[in-house]
Amino acid sequence: MAAPGVLVRLTFLLLPLLFTCHRVSGFYVPGVAPRNFHQNTLVEIKAVKLTSSRTQLPYEYYSLPFCHPVNITYKSENLGEVLRGDRIVNTPFQVFMNSKKKCEVLCEVVLKTEESKLMAERIQEEYYVHLIADNLPVATRLEFYSNHEEEEKNKEKDVQFEHGYRLGFMDSNKFYLHNHLSFILYYHREETEENQEPTFRVVRFEVVPQSIKMADLKADKKGACTLPEAANSAPQEIDPTKENKLLFSYSVRWEESDIKWASRWDTYLTMSDVQIHWFSIINSVVVVFFLSGILSMIIIRTLRKDIANYNKEDDIEDTMEESGWKLVHGDVFRPPQYPMILSSLLGSGIQLFCMILIVIFVAMLGMLSPSSRGALMTTACFLFMFMGVFGGFSAGRLYRTLKGHRWKKGAFCTATLYPGVVFGVCFILNCFIWGKHSTGAVPFPTMVALLCMWFGISLPLVYLGYYFGFRKQPYDNPVRTNQIPRQIPEQRWYMNRFVGILMAGILPFGAMFIELFFIFSAIWENQFYYLFGFLFLVFIILVVSCSQISIVMVYFQLCAEDYRWWWRTFLVSGGSAFYVLIYAIFYFMNKLDIVEFIPSLLYFGYTALMVLSFWLLTGTIGFYAAYMFVRKIYAAVKID
Repeated sequence: MAAPGVLVRLTFLLLPLLFTCHRVSGFYVPGVAPRNFHQNTLVEIKAVKLTSSRTQLPYEYYSLPFCHPVNITYKSENLGEVLRGDRIVNTPFQVFMNSKKKCEVLCEVVLKTEESKLMAERIQEEYYVHLIADNLPVATRLEFYSNHEEEEKNKEKDVQFEHGYRLGFMDSNKFYLHNHLSFILYYHREETEENQEPTFRVVRFEVVPQSIKMADLKADKKGACTLPEAANSAPQEIDPTKENKLLFSYSVRWEESDIKWASRWDTYLTMSDVQIHWFSIINSVVVVFFLSGILSMIIIRTLRKDIANYNKEDDIEDTMEESGWKLVHGDVFRPPQYPMILSSLLGSGIQLFCMILIVIFVAMLGMLSPSSRGALMTTACFLFMFMGVFGGFSAGRLYRTLKGHRWKKGAFCTATLYPGVVFGVCFILNCFIWGKHSTGAVPFPTMVALLCMWFGISLPLVYLGYYFGFRKQPYDNPVRTNQIPRQIPEQRWYMNRFVGILMAGILPFGAMFIELFFIFSAIWENQFYYLFGFLFLVFIILVVSCSQISIVMVYFQLCAEDYRWWWRTFLVSGGSAFYVLIYAIFYFMNKLDIVEFIPSLLYFGYTALMVLSFWLLTGTIGFYAAYMFVRKIYAAVKID
């Protein structure tokens, strides 16, 4: 019972570190060097993809009839970028360091009827275009005033950004395209020695998209154009029923900034309100540790009284009639049904736990910077594969403790049960995405590479860990198991398994549901999430709350003389996953504007995998906490 106290002390020791964690976004991995530009050096503008929170289907940039360069060159992506749907490609924009352009025609395009219809569909589906300059994503500035009187000029403005820029907009059932882009790039002048050419670094990349009718741009034969005044210009309409002729143009403005290169991502990563995070974290810490402290005091006082009574030499029969948990000492360690499946699920839970803990901790230290695109997902995939040795070891040792004998079959079950479900669901969803020709579909070579990683890395490591875990001495149970099972008395209604899941899931979910909102927003609304310091503290709170709730529930169950706690503890400890599922449905209904079948299928398919993974994680945490608790209390009493 000392473990929760240790976790509490550990959490408060980490609090000073967490106060600065939202600023670690400026930390970069050694080897990711800044790029210095000289005056009039080309700053390449690349396109990443098109995204929409309404369809959840990313598309590559040239899936729409934008202006093409002479040679289209795609960047070779890492695993994480491919899984995210990124397809980074060059564009014909000519942007030079600290060189302004008032208005320049990019190209003239005649959209065929099919292309016009597709463009109108993408505008209606609210697609955003994502560009990058020097690996910085483009952002659209959103300004709103802090007071209500907007007419006064010297009012303080709060500035926020949204990622990318809108492809276009609708008005009175008409479609308008943003065909002119006003790029605003900020640079930081680097200190140089005398008589040396000054160097600059890009520290921010903004865009102001505009829809300007072709006739109003007044382009000449040299490729220059003139921007009309806002009051006198008409937007560029796209008629989906016919061909459309239009001009794509852009302008460039450079501004000097005091922001240093190491802090240039701060603007993008502080889009979420940090005060909301701190309020939710402090609220969760107070509630969880207050309730945990109360539960711990009650359990410890009750257990001390029980153990003292059980260990009295006098009136043994009377004391045995008073309480119930000692009465089942001969059956409490009786192996459950399907021990192979239970140990396999717990092995996958250990694999997930190790992977998530390392990823969050490393990301909290700034070593998975968003400047390294796809690094987070790539690291998570490889870590899950390599953590198979720990999952196999824990599953093998538990399987032997549960009197299992077929270790080879158990190892195969551990290596394939959970990953097989994930791969099967993703493959089915991938077939639907393939049908939409979206970049969100994992290419066939990547799927083959993932299969090779699964069977070439994860499966051998699981077998290796399982072999050594099965050979190791099983867990030493403090009491012997009777040959004849004890009859279980009729249980009260509140001891029902589903009621236990509902009761046990409230506290862990309540500790993390606000952070869950930001995570869902990052996944489904194409936002950056880099507040891993908060997430690490939430993870600690989740471990503590799951452990406490699991110990309380198993204590109540044993007092009711029900010794079938193995599976029940695993299921009940993962009860917060049920609330995550309910919250995901609520989020879909209230926050997202998805109406089509395939996007809805993708949302619920991937959400089901998230809920399954969360259930395995929390169930594993609760199971091992309850197992240590049960062994501890039965080792403390004298058994005749």
